[in-house]
Amino acid sequence: MSYRIGLVGKPSVGKSTFFNAATMNDVPEGAYPFTTIDPTVGEAYVRVDCAAPEFDETCTPSVGVCREGTRFVPVKLVDVAGLVPGAHEGRGLGNQFLTDLNETDVLIHVVDFSGKTDIEGEATEGHDPREDIDFLEAELDAWYLDVLEKGVEKFETRYHGADAAIEAELADQMSAFGIDKDRMKRVILAEGLELDPETWDETDRTELAREIRKRTKPMVVAANKMDTPEAQANWEEITTDPDYDHLSFVPSSAHAEKALKNADEAGVVDYTPGESGFDIVGDVSGEQEAGLDQIAEFVGEYDGTGVQGALEAAVFDVLGCIAVFPGSANGSKDEKGVFRDCFILPAGSTTEDFAYHIHSDIGEGLLHGTDCRSGRQVGTDRELSHRDVIELVSTKQAAP
Repeated sequence: MSYRIGLVGKPSVGKSTFFNAATMNDVPEGAYPFTTIDPTVGEAYVRVDCAAPEFDETCTPSVGVCREGTRFVPVKLVDVAGLVPGAHEGRGLGNQFLTDLNETDVLIHVVDFSGKTDIEGEATEGHDPREDIDFLEAELDAWYLDVLEKGVEKFETRYHGADAAIEAELADQMSAFGIDKDRMKRVILAEGLELDPETWDETDRTELAREIRKRTKPMVVAANKMDTPEAQANWEEITTDPDYDHLSFVPSSAHAEKALKNADEAGVVDYTPGESGFDIVGDVSGEQEAGLDQIAEFVGEYDGTGVQGALEAAVFDVLGCIAVFPGSANGSKDEKGVFRDCFILPAGSTTEDFAYHIHSDIGEGLLHGTDCRSGRQVGTDRELSHRDVIELVSTKQAAP
């Protein structure tokens, strides 16, 4: 199973360019509303230092690719259409936008940090990017609040005076957001509320909905068009604003990433996605060289174009995922190849979770694991770490 990253943003901010740069898919781009109408799903990649060199091996990935010891592991990138103010009330693509959004694990909000598109995505000057950040969060909060209110109403109607748990009712009502009753209870108590909705006022419910949203639909802001002076000025002001401490920001230029990937495919430059530099290896005109020099200055200043950085911030920093390599007794090989697989797992995953992730049969017959670096046996409940290489010892093999 690949994690699904939802790519959101108002029209004309470079969202489709970001998607194309990340996936190299041919999605229409344009400075007009709803360039993307239906959600488009593509394959993007996150980088992991390959374990193979530690075992004097050269990996043979079954999916993705490995370049000079850097493994590119696939994730799903979903270009979600229809973000406009009032989406939760049905404006724009309305409920379809919210439904598509909810099928993702984490969000990347592409924001035009140059301030050259207004709240509707029309060309302007001097627009404050904070308005874009605020309106997406407001749309999501209103959506969550509406679902929460329905859960409270059902609880009060069904269980008035009865011995029932509000956290169970709300978890059932909001199950599509991936929250269970135990987690719901923790959120309610963390907000300083009683487990009795009759004691909650309007502000309590609004803040509770917002906190549930922040925990179940985490977000990275891709500060796009950072290769402009206007965006760079806005960056300093916005990223030091304490109102946005709960968000992760990544400076980015989707245009630069796409230009470099196109040039790499054409044999003009040698570029590895996510790197802070590249080499010109082909013939270029004076104009092309000047353009590449500008990109080189930008990626050197910001440690890359930010497209790869935003993907990895979403998966590893915000979701807290880890990458785990399955190994065999010698730490690397199986009958099909060498270090063929690398799996992205949730934070806190155990040896048993890893076994079931690969196949239910292996999980059901799991005896223990082996840490292939140390050669030591590890228990089924051992919590795994990023880049572990684990052999799974099971009484069952995966079904063919």
